[in-house]
Amino acid sequence: MKKKKDNIFTQWVLDNRFSVGLINIFLCLVIVLIFNKVSFVLNPVKTFMWAILPPVILALLQYYLMNPVVDWLEKKFKVPRTVTILLIFALVICFLVWMINTLIPLLQHQIQSLIDNWPSIWKNASEAVQGVLKDPRMGTVRASIDKQLASLQKNMSQIGDKAIGNALSSLTSAVNVAATVFMTLFTAPFILFFMLKDGHELRPYLVKFAPERWEKATSELLHEVNAALSSYVRGQMSVAFCVGIMFFIGYSIIGQSYGAALAIFAGCMNLIPYFGTTIGLIPSLIVAAVTSWSMVLKVLLVFAIEQVIETRVISPMIVGNRMKMHPVTTIIVMLGAGSVWGLWGVVAGIPLYAVLKIFVSRFYNYYRKVSHLYNDDGEAAETEAKADLGEEQKGK
Repeated sequence: MKKKKDNIFTQWVLDNRFSVGLINIFLCLVIVLIFNKVSFVLNPVKTFMWAILPPVILALLQYYLMNPVVDWLEKKFKVPRTVTILLIFALVICFLVWMINTLIPLLQHQIQSLIDNWPSIWKNASEAVQGVLKDPRMGTVRASIDKQLASLQKNMSQIGDKAIGNALSSLTSAVNVAATVFMTLFTAPFILFFMLKDGHELRPYLVKFAPERWEKATSELLHEVNAALSSYVRGQMSVAFCVGIMFFIGYSIIGQSYGAALAIFAGCMNLIPYFGTTIGLIPSLIVAAVTSWSMVLKVLLVFAIEQVIETRVISPMIVGNRMKMHPVTTIIVMLGAGSVWGLWGVVAGIPLYAVLKIFVSRFYNYYRKVSHLYNDDGEAAETEAKADLGEEQKGK
């Protein structure tokens, strides 16, 4: 029997990848337009989500750090999860008490001293740069840098005046921020407790809502998303902690001023991939330039040693290539997310991209499987069906 020839509409629209792709994009844009028109209906949902998001995110970050310990003790030594969780909470409380009594006063003193002395530090650093630029051969560069310094000083003064005015005029907003911070710190431990206690039951519970034939695929999808997020959070937090410790040890050895504050700042900035450590180095170089040029060389030496240890030992051992992202892709995602959401986009852009990539790749694979637009898949399926039919006929 001859196969019926498809008409032009079927060939150019229904069985054409490009046309189907355009139709899908058009439908997505229509859905976005509809949601935009009825956004007032979703405003309560948006307000609710913004209210619960901070404590949930804080609890989720701690969950990914603590859950491996809870799982290991439960599987290895049969320790009840509740007992392990309470023990971890007790250790965290002891650590916080130690920080409040020991580390916080030291950091407060260094940070306050750094803020008080920053004008003189900036002035001395500017004078040091001006001294280097007095060379006649640096005339063109000197004029350009003088212009940039004057513009920067003017902008900083304007920003300071504007910030003071905004702070005085937005007291209500400051109170709301303080209340949000308090509620986040108060509710996050309770959310974390139940995440650690019952988190392993969440995936089977969510799978029940999927159709029966999709339960296995849904379970695999949730497992893959959880693995990607946990790998990123544990890796970045662990590397940032190690970077802060290394800088603290290095700054203590060379006698860098405000070493503890600068080390913690460098560790926090390390949460920004690729550029974070370099950004954290800039304040340290400015402080070192005021002290002496030999201190600048020592700081650069500490930075070089830290980079070798981080890139050769710590990052490959802790993070590896679990995210499976090319460096160019990472930089593009950071730039795009940063331009849209600022600093939070730079920090959260990569895990969001990883989750989105998992959803898109699985949807694409499913679409290839059920669609007739991919001839290779269709021919393979037809060949397999013919082979099965031939075996059945032989059996008869």
